[in-house]
Amino acid sequence: MSELKIYNSIHRQKEVFTPITPGHVGMYVCGPTVSGESHLGHARPYITFDVVNRYLRFLGYKVRYVRNITDAGHFEEEGREAEDKISKKAILEKLEPMELVQKYTNLYHWAMLQFNNLEPSIEPTATGHIIEQIEMIKTIIEKGYAYEVDGNVYFDVKKYAASYDYGILSGRVLEDMLETTRELEGQEEKRNKVDFALWKKAPPEHIMRWPSPWGEGFPGWHIECSAMSAKYLGSQFDIHGGGMDLQFPHHECEIAQSEIAHGELMARYWMHNNMITINGRKMGKSYGNTITLTEMFSGNNPQLEKGYSPMVIRFFVLQTHYRGTLDFSNEALLAAEKGLQRLWAAYEVLQKLTYTGNGQPINEELDKQVRQLCAELPEFMNDDINTAKVMANLFELAPVINSLKGGQIKMHEISEDTFNLMQHSWKTYLVDILGIQMEVLGTDEDKLDGVLQMLINMRKEAKARKDYATSDKIRNELLTVGIQLKDEKDGSVSYSIVQD
Repeated sequence: MSELKIYNSIHRQKEVFTPITPGHVGMYVCGPTVSGESHLGHARPYITFDVVNRYLRFLGYKVRYVRNITDAGHFEEEGREAEDKISKKAILEKLEPMELVQKYTNLYHWAMLQFNNLEPSIEPTATGHIIEQIEMIKTIIEKGYAYEVDGNVYFDVKKYAASYDYGILSGRVLEDMLETTRELEGQEEKRNKVDFALWKKAPPEHIMRWPSPWGEGFPGWHIECSAMSAKYLGSQFDIHGGGMDLQFPHHECEIAQSEIAHGELMARYWMHNNMITINGRKMGKSYGNTITLTEMFSGNNPQLEKGYSPMVIRFFVLQTHYRGTLDFSNEALLAAEKGLQRLWAAYEVLQKLTYTGNGQPINEELDKQVRQLCAELPEFMNDDINTAKVMANLFELAPVINSLKGGQIKMHEISEDTFNLMQHSWKTYLVDILGIQMEVLGTDEDKLDGVLQMLINMRKEAKARKDYATSDKIRNELLTVGIQLKDEKDGSVSYSIVQD
């Protein structure tokens, strides 16, 4: 079997994967900002890196997979004013910031479970690591690459770029950025337009704040991942993953501040999945074209013709190589649904078949073809985790399996070793590595109950913050589709299906 090769974004080429410590892999993946519900665009990186995690474990590595939760911070995104998304959304929903964080973290965990994603080894939060972030900022200041102005601390990008390669990951050129980056309101105090915040002074109305050597404030966005990855994986680790949209500014800034703090490149391999687009445009909250995961499952979005099961969405994501653009359409999801049904039906047939060749002569050409298709599966995974080609080979094998069942192909036409190889390969690649498991979906009744319990909880939260309009709307709209809610004396809520 060939060696595992990964496309390393920082060198823009595929490279043989060699971990720092033999037999062990440290992997950090940027997790969600829990200021709202995760959408379809968020599903892609977490499904992608779940498969990376599964495959590394299959190869025998002991993996420490760290995926953070961003529950605080000052977010600087290209082309838009910086903002504190958590506090802003908490005010809109009339919730305490940490109440909002808990609500959407729980919903995120529930969605990851539906996708059959393995849990990360460690899931640190930004608010749980304020001390580590402050200490790292102090180190950067001491080394002369950050400065404080009126309670705000900024990283000096221009000074860093004089001695280091700022733009090594994204390919950006500092001089071009200095010319094209616009001045943002309230940031005149920065030495350079491209300097980014390590710490922000908290204005009087800001709810989330912590004491620091520079006064009360809160961390910038980029510092949390540098601080938490260093704590749990060391100053240099094996793989840093995330969406392609994070290459700049987030990952570029992580590299800069970590290199100053620790004196080395923080990660040896940088993996980035491409985006999910709708009509050729990135799916994102700021573009107003998102489809939340609960909407994907229920079909409750005008862009959807129907709801799609979590396994269909997982299958849809993995049918395309993780670095390729994946364009959303109902047609593509319907095709994924049919494809999943076809592969899973073949898998179930294969698992029930037993070899009955009886020593009769085999069909050498067919036997060779089946063995070749199976032998290519690890080669495809070793070629930068090419799940698309793995699925293509499984689709080629499906008619052979169905013909073995139907008798069009006699069992003796392939050897017992080839039959066992095919049976083992399907279980290994479809279930263990790609993570497809139909039983995760449950029955239709299970899915209905799950959606209803989510709506009941949303209604409870609305009532708790005296948002009776939303509470009544949930109850009334459920009633229009034949589901009646009943508030029980013990505070619980039950539901019943109203018969016509």
